[in-house]
Amino acid sequence: MPKYDIIIIGGSAGSIPVCISLLKALNNNNDIPVVLIIHRMRNVVSQLDMLLTREVGSVKITEPEDKQSITKGKIYLAPQNYHLLFEEDHSFSLDYSDPIHYSRPSIDVSFESAGRTYGHRVLAILLSGANSDGAEGLSYLTDIGASCIVQDPSSAQYPTMPSSAIALDKKIRIMNEEEMTTFLQEL
Repeated sequence: MPKYDIIIIGGSAGSIPVCISLLKALNNNNDIPVVLIIHRMRNVVSQLDMLLTREVGSVKITEPEDKQSITKGKIYLAPQNYHLLFEEDHSFSLDYSDPIHYSRPSIDVSFESAGRTYGHRVLAILLSGANSDGAEGLSYLTDIGASCIVQDPSSAQYPTMPSSAIALDKKIRIMNEEEMTTFLQEL
């Protein structure tokens, strides 16, 4: 049985290239659902799901719908302009409440929701970004015993997001892109 029930990767500015590397590392042997919480502009048509699918290869990356069941081995991308929540029945819920850290979807909201649903069996990864979204959510997850990794700020295009998480919680593991891909390949 896998150690994790779900993997959640959060990122913002500068995170897409690293996110692609991480997804490629998981691509061949992953039976764990992966959820991406990536900040995007609200009012601009995004084709990030198609870009990621093309770059990653064999797994189609989709934006979940409200009440959609979470399936093993699938990769999901949080829809633009909605917070993505995790329900007790292992389905998604879309929420249109106010932005957090100027962001909807908010990484904090999704990390905390995943923690309430999956507990310590969450693997959360926070990548490059220009605000502090994700830091409080990672701190919550470490408090409940989940595994948390942040991109080494020195390797992040925009280090504010990982630096904020490290400043808030010293128990979070810090890894560069190569270390994260190796870690994921060994799952």
